[in-house]
Amino acid sequence: MSITLGKIVGVFGVKGWVKVFSETRPRDQIFEYSPWILEHNGSAVETKVIDGRVQGKGLVASLDGVTDCGAASKLIGAEISIPQKALPAAGIDEYYWSQLIGLRVENIQGTDLGVVAGLFETGANDVVVVKDDKADKEYLVPFTKFAIINIDLDDEKIVVDWDPDF
Repeated sequence: MSITLGKIVGVFGVKGWVKVFSETRPRDQIFEYSPWILEHNGSAVETKVIDGRVQGKGLVASLDGVTDCGAASKLIGAEISIPQKALPAAGIDEYYWSQLIGLRVENIQGTDLGVVAGLFETGANDVVVVKDDKADKEYLVPFTKFAIINIDLDDEKIVVDWDPDF
């Protein structure tokens, strides 16, 4: 399984550097992972990161074998991923978002709320997006110790303190 870390969003200069959008926190941590797997137009290619840095408000990278803007422009839109095993182990009570996607979610009363469809950041805390396809509902549950009661990766289940009518 691969983990998406970001995307190539543009070309930087004439020597083949690419502009990078990073999902990592801090955002320049994306450069600590190499090689990258670039997935684009149905194919995947492994490439080594030669150099990477913060450039203004964005990130730019030099990739092995990409030496001009023509080659770099062909990579625009490519998703950047790495094998999941390349990530360091999460700490106690820490999870990678990718581990939570697809887990069943039920509240403390045992009501099935659906599955984790995604997560996103807010200023205060992360939010878990739970989709219940049977009831055509979506729940936005704050990822806090008050709302998330238990996460069991082995049982593929999250227990939340959440009212299904909210």
